[in-house]
Amino acid sequence: MIPRLHGFEILMAPYTICHLKLEMLLRETGYRPKTDQRLRVYLTNALEEAHPDTGTLFATWLSKEATEANHVKKETPVMVVMGNPPYSGESQNKGEWIMNLMDDYKKEPGGIEKLKERNPKWINDDYVKFLRYGQHFIENNEKGILAFVNPHGFLDNSTFRGMRWHLLKTYDKIYIIDLHGNSKKQEVCPDGSKDENVFDITQGVSINIFIKTGEKKANKLGQIFHYDLYGKRNKKYNFLVENNTNTISYKQIPNNEPMYFMVQKDFALEEEYEKGFTFAEIFKVKNVGIVTSRDNFIIDKNEKILKQKIKDFFTLEKEILMNKYKIKENKTWKIDQVKTKAKDFKETYLKKISYRPFDNRYIYYEDNFIERNRFDVMQHLIYKTNLGIMTNKKIEIGDFAHVFIYRNIVESHAVSLKEINYVFPLYLYTKNDYSDYERKPNLNMEIVNSISEKLNLTFTNEKEDTENTFAPIDLLDYIYGVLHSLNYRKKYKEFLKIDFPRVPYPDDADMFWAFAEKGKQLRELHLMESPELENLITSYPVSGDNIVEKPTFNGDEIGQVRINTEQYFDGVPKIAWEFYIGGYQPAQKWLKDRKGRQLTYDDIIHYQKIIIVLTRTHTIMQEINKIKEF
Repeated sequence: MIPRLHGFEILMAPYTICHLKLEMLLRETGYRPKTDQRLRVYLTNALEEAHPDTGTLFATWLSKEATEANHVKKETPVMVVMGNPPYSGESQNKGEWIMNLMDDYKKEPGGIEKLKERNPKWINDDYVKFLRYGQHFIENNEKGILAFVNPHGFLDNSTFRGMRWHLLKTYDKIYIIDLHGNSKKQEVCPDGSKDENVFDITQGVSINIFIKTGEKKANKLGQIFHYDLYGKRNKKYNFLVENNTNTISYKQIPNNEPMYFMVQKDFALEEEYEKGFTFAEIFKVKNVGIVTSRDNFIIDKNEKILKQKIKDFFTLEKEILMNKYKIKENKTWKIDQVKTKAKDFKETYLKKISYRPFDNRYIYYEDNFIERNRFDVMQHLIYKTNLGIMTNKKIEIGDFAHVFIYRNIVESHAVSLKEINYVFPLYLYTKNDYSDYERKPNLNMEIVNSISEKLNLTFTNEKEDTENTFAPIDLLDYIYGVLHSLNYRKKYKEFLKIDFPRVPYPDDADMFWAFAEKGKQLRELHLMESPELENLITSYPVSGDNIVEKPTFNGDEIGQVRINTEQYFDGVPKIAWEFYIGGYQPAQKWLKDRKGRQLTYDDIIHYQKIIIVLTRTHTIMQEINKIKEF
């Protein structure tokens, strides 16, 4: 019988059933207890210390149970920790004890310097806390084994580099069976066939066995042994049933700083890749795109509609305003406070924003309306003569296609929805004594001078017609051209997923100008400033209401993009329909974002230009491949 005490019988049930099941299983093995001593299994939150006694019958029992468990945590030698810990990126286990232990994982390799990550929240996943929990006991005991099945993200995600170093510092040997099956990353087998997860989840998982013998010297790092297991679920099950640690052909992974990857990579290729310069090195000022937390209200495709919404904000009563525009308040943003601080609508705050590829909108760029305005960077992108190149520090889904060129203020997911995107302005603007603006290149001159010397070209702050000179725009075009090389993306695809992309130094002036010329063509196309856009390659032959319902592609290599049952764009190359820029397929995304809306004449022309851009981008990328094999 399970007592009903303040509705806590759910807590009692697992405890009671757990003991009964364990006792039955032990008896099946022939085990017979010699005394009436309780089975030493405790109901507790493993990541917390004892609960205080609040005086109720149940609380008294629970406190006593937790106190006994706490005694085990603090004083009992633990040699084996095993299980399948919970996976939760938004962990609620934030007790002081475990969070203090987690600080060790939030440092750069070496354990001294704080981890240089803008948002290391994924380290706080429950499974990571349980890895730290088990490590704590084995460190205290000075020897032992930790065996977990958990998500495999910690093996190569750059955010976990400090954690990997700390694990290597503790354990002598680490055996990893990477079971893959990560549908979030669209994982497939090496031969391109389907790869399945061993569980019904989207995260890839791995079996990890950490061994500490106590014999390894404190200043020496442990050894990593890794095995990749791809394929259908049943194949993986059969492999695991039929094999043990001694029969698996693990591959030893070298301890390469600074990332200390625990997966199989071509480390000779990494050394070659590392010779290039990263975005973070060449561009001095950067930041992620803006976050409004209320896009639907302060960002709009139509400038007049946005203007009216903001005017309504200052004139309508709070309740009416919230109902009309579905505005929600939060802890840091209150309508009445914003009205008081912002006072009134001002035309000067209406700005253009690059929202998604080929999708420029309008924003009311006033500090009180926006959660994170990133003014340190956006102040430089308000000017029409400036450019911002955008890319990712990490790629969670798919392969690298995550680079795009923008004018205007940029939204934080302008290249990819799943990851945070960084923008790097080409120039920095400052006011001079004459209330005018001057600009200087947002470039690391040490790298620029190195390129200048190697190419025997003179660098100029602005583009000139002078022979044997190059300017910031030429360097940006070179970078843009290289990052659109299919050879480059394929060869370095594993490294492009884990940090800002690196760009190789040009071999000579011919190579530099060849990539720069293709980069220029792509830049003009992606900004929709190319003269090529005047010659449409598609048609829109059927009249109607122009309402976007469910965009679909019909055809083989060339087909129709239907927006409703009657109307369509004709002559659309399939390559354009399926083409990726970052995490988006713009030919699909642009229409889906307008579902239920009526396309104007300008919209119809704009979409046809998008098709030209994507088709030409595909062709130019093939041409770039001929410049250098990499």
